[in-house]
Amino acid sequence: MEKEPNPPARPDSPTGPGPDDHLPPGLRTPLRPDAFARPDEEKIEAITGHFRAIMDELGLDLTDDSLAGTPRRVAKMFVQEWFKGLNPVHRPEVRLFENRYEYQQLLVERDITVFSCCEHHFVPIIGKAHVAYLPGKHVVGLSKLNRVVQYYARRPQVQERLTRQVAEHLRHSLGTSDVAVLIEADHLCVMSRGVNDTSSSTLTSEYGGRFQEDATLRAEFLRQIGK
Repeated sequence: MEKEPNPPARPDSPTGPGPDDHLPPGLRTPLRPDAFARPDEEKIEAITGHFRAIMDELGLDLTDDSLAGTPRRVAKMFVQEWFKGLNPVHRPEVRLFENRYEYQQLLVERDITVFSCCEHHFVPIIGKAHVAYLPGKHVVGLSKLNRVVQYYARRPQVQERLTRQVAEHLRHSLGTSDVAVLIEADHLCVMSRGVNDTSSSTLTSEYGGRFQEDATLRAEFLRQIGK
């Protein structure tokens, strides 16, 4: 049977890389091919109009001086803050340094702030991430671990995907599978709607290499982060 031709590329598709091209397809945040075809300022203007319409439908008086600027404030927050991790220009470069001191023990960066947004209800996810790896010939600047977490958090997310994205990025950047990631977070979609449960939290983890194989090493990681 003759194979059907591939559909033509969308004329507005970007020529640059997507934010998750370095990740397996199942871990990529769902995005249209033309996600970055328009500059941020155009997106802000469009979202401003859409959010103004939402506020208007809710019956809010947009002539009030407290509300008049809200649509644009929300639009700027979405594009420049909450969801800036969607844009690959913000992907952190993980710079490695030669491990001249031959440090071979567990290296842990704990209590990294996680501020994300539930992709099901667009309300915040707030928590902490704990990241560990076993150094080989190279080590990484510690702040880069924080930046990797923040890059993937700053987009509409589910916690399971976020956890695996961080782990896979670090495996790719560090050149080792000996990586552990644990995230504990509160979801406002659980706390502020639905069951309205303010006492529960969600924990997700991803263990690779020796962390997956060695229960003693996993236990040491959990001990060091206070779990």
